[in-house]
This record gives sequence, C-alpha cells and structure tokens, in this order.
Amino acid sequence: MSSSIHPFRVLRAKPLWIANGVITGVLALLFAVFYVGANIDPVDHMTKLPVGLVNADKGAAVDGKQVDLGARITESIKKSTASGDKIDWQVMGEKDMKEQLGEGKLYGALVVPADFTSSITALTGTTTTGAPARPTLTVLTNQSAGSLGSGLARTATTQAAENASLQMGKELTTGNGARQAKLPGAARVLLADPAAVTVEDGHPLDSHSGLGLTAFYYALTLVVVGMLSANVISGQVDHALGYTHNDMGPLRLHRPLIRATRVQTLAISSTLMVGLSLLMGTLVMGGAVGVMGMDASHLPLLWLYSVCAIAVCGIGALTLLAVFGTPGMLVVTLVFIGMAVPTSGATTPIEALPGFYRFLAEFEPLRQITGGIRSILYYDAQGDAGLTRGWVMMAVGLVAAALFGFGVLGWYDRKGLHRIPVEAAPEKTAAPA
Repeated sequence: MSSSIHPFRVLRAKPLWIANGVITGVLALLFAVFYVGANIDPVDHMTKLPVGLVNADKGAAVDGKQVDLGARITESIKKSTASGDKIDWQVMGEKDMKEQLGEGKLYGALVVPADFTSSITALTGTTTTGAPARPTLTVLTNQSAGSLGSGLARTATTQAAENASLQMGKELTTGNGARQAKLPGAARVLLADPAAVTVEDGHPLDSHSGLGLTAFYYALTLVVVGMLSANVISGQVDHALGYTHNDMGPLRLHRPLIRATRVQTLAISSTLMVGLSLLMGTLVMGGAVGVMGMDASHLPLLWLYSVCAIAVCGIGALTLLAVFGTPGMLVVTLVFIGMAVPTSGATTPIEALPGFYRFLAEFEPLRQITGGIRSILYYDAQGDAGLTRGWVMMAVGLVAAALFGFGVLGWYDRKGLHRIPVEAAPEKTAAPA
C-alpha cells in the first residue's frame, strides 16, 4: 500500500538537514584547511630549502700572496643569519651541483666564477693585466624541481649574492683607501658593489614541459583516474552481483542476486581494476603525449609506471569504499585529493609547508607518484631522482591496502555482517481443515 505523504515533506525532517549539514560542512572545512592552509605563507614556513653553493674561484696572486675572495664570499653567505634557517646552503663542486640539479635535489644554486678574485683585484688596481671587468655571481634556477620552490630559491639566493657583494665592497673600500683615492669616480662606485648578479636556468626543460609542472598534472591525472574508476567499478560489480539497481537514464536495470562475501566482492573489483588499468594507463599516456604533445622520454617505462599507479590508487580507493561503505567516497576524496594535492611537493615545496603537511607528505600517494613521473620526464629516469621511492611506496601502498581491506572485510564476513542478511525461511501456510 503506497503512502499518502508527499515526498517533499521529507524536507521537514531535522535529521536529514543535520546529517547532511554535518557531512558537507566538515568536508568544506577540511578542504579549506588542506588547500588554503598549506599555501598561505610558504616563505614563513620555509625551512632548509636545499640550495647549492659553488666556489669555482681559482684565486689570484696579490702582492706576492695568494688570495681567494671566492672562498671568503661563500663562507660569508653560508654563515649569514639574514635568511635564518630558511636556506640549506650546500657547499659543493660544479660537477656535484650539476648532478643534483639534474636529480631535483636542489632548487637552485649560486656559483662564484673562476676569475672572481682576479676580476675584483683588477678593480682595485692591484693587477695590471687586461682591462678591468666586473665579476659576475651566477644564480641558477631549477624549474624542474617545482616553479614555486625554484622561485623561492632564486629570491633568497639573489638577495644573498647582492648582500655578499655589498659586504665585500665595504671591505675593499676600507682596506684600499690610498689606492682608491687614485681611481676614477666611476671605478670607486663600482668597487663599492663589485659583483654583478645574473640568473640562468640550471636545468633547462623542453618547451612542452609546462615550466616543470607537467609531471604534477600527469601524476594527478593518474590518481584521479584511479580514484574515479574505483567508484565506477565498485558500482558496476555490485550491479553485476545483483546487490544494486543500475539506473540508465529513465531505465532501471536489475540482475538476479548472486551472493558473494565482502572479501570476494573486493577481489572481483580489484581484478577488474588491474585489467582495466592497462587500458586507462595507455589512454592517459596517449592523450598526454600523442594528442597534446607533452615532452616525454622513456615511453615504455612511463607507460608501465602509469598503469601501476592507476592500479594501486584504484585498489586503495576500492578498499576504502568496501570498508567504509557509503561514506567511503568522502574518505577516498580526502585521502587522494584533499590531503594529497597540497602535500605533493610539486606546487609548494615540502620544505615550505607547515609541519603537519610535511608529515602527510611522507605517505600521501600523489607525492610518491609525482616524484617517479618527474624522474622519468625530467631526470632521465634516475632512481635517486624519485623513481626508486615512487616504486617502493607504490608497493608499500598496495600491500597496506590489501592487508587493511581483506583483513577488515574478512572480519566483517566472520561476524556475519553480510551486505544482505540471509533470508528467513518462508512461512508455511496452514493446510485447510
């Protein structure tokens, strides 16, 4: 017998408003905290951003003594307290600097040239060989490690170089008063700030690399595809087993019930996810590289990594959906998107995030996947550039999802918490007298 109550009367039910208000309100608050909170003040939160400091100066003989002003200026920069602990100055040679820029381990570098001392002493008139030339301190950027991180390193490094030049100018003008009086006015002004600062790209990328962001967007695509596919596969498996209806426009399709334990259902969904990941990984790479023209090398490795990333993210999402049921999609969204994007290290460097977000970055899937993609696209697929960590963390994530999912669902099954209780035996109709 159908109810005579009008459907819109359910809007008068307070529990309906309260339950949905709590869920949507918490979701809105969490996204605001994760997205906005992580990026409000990266400069203030920045701690130990790795930047190379290279002294290539060969020194020069001045009045019979060997002078190395490059060593003095690099030591001054390293000991300077102007930037506090925001920059981690890593003193190294040019070869090591190029290698670490090429592995994404440095966000930039400051290089003192080989002729730094000889050029400075030429300005003071203590050498007579050649025309005086203003020495140049070179700031190297690294957009492949992240545009924002490279920009933060560039600003800090340029400021440090300029301050060091002014400090050296004070020392030179104080210690060479008599000689300085004989110099032209323009030369004295130049000596007060002797070093020019130039900016160069320390690890140039191809033109279709999105200024170092294609790795992030490609990895985000893999995560989103895996997450959304899990939602689709979960629903379709439930329909195939007869647990749910499948609405196709105005049509409602229903299949006979095929009883399956929760563990069996997750196993079926995960198998489907693995198989379809081959298709999805191929199409993602084909769309990005073949259709849109994204610069990429190591295509077989990129394809394999893409397939595995989608499969692992998809199985992880399927696990959360199976364990938490209807609220599972909210949990999936928070884990794979809400907490993942701000902690990926691709937009804001990990070193410029608050402590809580750095903790999340240690295991959030998007950061691990982005590191592997960045290594393949920008760093010649070097293991130390993030590829090894990407593979290891994907394997750890897969094992954790399997243990958590099948463990919890197995417990549900043992407790008799089946999705549809076993039907009671049909009542027997009494025989007529």
